[in-house]
Order: sequence, then structure tokens, then C-alpha cells
Amino acid sequence: MSAQPTVRSARYDELDAVGELTVQAYLADGRMDRADPYVTQLRDAAGRARDAELLVAADDTDRLLGTVTVCEPGSPLHEVSQPGELEFRMLAVTPAARGRGIGGLLTRAVLDRAAQRGARRVVLSSSEWMHAAHRLYTRLGFSRLPERDWRPVPGLQLIAFGLAPGQLTGSGESSTPEQCVRESGWLTGRDQ
Repeated sequence: MSAQPTVRSARYDELDAVGELTVQAYLADGRMDRADPYVTQLRDAAGRARDAELLVAADDTDRLLGTVTVCEPGSPLHEVSQPGELEFRMLAVTPAARGRGIGGLLTRAVLDRAAQRGARRVVLSSSEWMHAAHRLYTRLGFSRLPERDWRPVPGLQLIAFGLAPGQLTGSGESSTPEQCVRESGWLTGRDQ
């Protein structure tokens, strides 16, 4: 059995790989193709790293399994955050690593950073069709913030969620990937 994946800040030399991981994760959902203008933003991890912190989950061989972009208050990358809130965006897990609790580990790492930095809430917006992600957020204790729902482009509805650090439900920051999978309801046929 391999060791539990670790979450850490992305290194400069892996930003291209982080960008490609993000693109591949979004394309795997089947809701966009490479011609979508958003693919350029997803691929630009180096650009995001100038204005936000990029976290990665890596296995015991340092292979990247997932990533998330953490926006401090006032970051030009923020979309729905207000003063005193930390926002995360572009949570992405490689198709091969899905169902292993990586999204939960990354989300918990964001909540840990928010608590360390004294943020009063963590917020995000998610496409309305990302049901597996919504189940994860709900199981972790996030609440809907419908007053912050928005449409970045016609035909794309984003719905907002928020959670105060310290309000995390479930097993807390010591969770293993397996615990995150059980708590998130992300079990697939191969995981059961």
C-alpha cells in the first residue's frame, strides 16, 4: 500500500504540469473541449501563481494527483469572496486519481490555510453541473450562498458555497484519502 498523498505548495518547475493537470481534469468532465476559451486560463498555472497560491496533492513518488488555486483577500483572481474571506478555485483531480479522496484533502488544506491566516470564511463558486464536488462541499459542512451565484458568461451558471474555518464536519485535518472518499459520497463502482 502506498503512503498517503501529501498536499504542498506547487513548485515553480512544475507549474506547466499543474496547468495541464487542471485542463485534463476539466476536459474529462465532458462539459468543454480544447477550443473553449476557459482552457487558456486553466492552463496558465504560472499566471495564477503570481496572484494566488497553488497547492498540489502528490503521491509518494511526487506524481501530481490534484491541484487547487487559493486566492487571498484582494487577489485579482477572486470571484465571489468579500473582505476577510479566502476563496479557492479550479479544484482539479487527475481522472486516474478520482474517487481516492484527493479533492477532500485539497479542500481541507485550503481550510487549514484559512484558519492559519485568520480568514472568517472560505468561499468558492462551482458550475451547477459539478454534483460530485457539491456533495463533497456539503459533507465537509459548506453551505450554499445563493446571493453570490453568478454567470461569468451567458449559459454558464456558477453557484457559491461558504464555510467558516473551524466549522469543518467529518474527521478533520488528519483524514486519510479513504476517509475523505467515504465522507464525500464519491464512491464509484471501482471503489465499492
